[in-house]
Amino acid sequence: MADNSQKMSYHIGETKGQAQEKASNLMDKAGDAAQSVKESVQEAGQQIKAKAQDATNAVKDATGMNK
Repeated sequence: MADNSQKMSYHIGETKGQAQEKASNLMDKAGDAAQSVKESVQEAGQQIKAKAQDATNAVKDATGMNK
C-alpha cells in the first residue's frame, strides 16, 4: 500500500510541476503581449504627435504666422 501511496504522491507532484510550468509560460506570453501593446501604443502616439505638429505648421504657414 505504501508503494501505491508513493506513486500517487509522485504523480501529484509531477502534475503540479507541469501546471506550474504551463502557468509560468502563460504569464510570460501575457507579459510579452502587454509589452507589444505598449510599444504599439507608444508608436501610435508618436505618429499622432508628428501629424499634429505637421498640421500646426501647415496652419502657421497658411496664416503667415510661421515667419
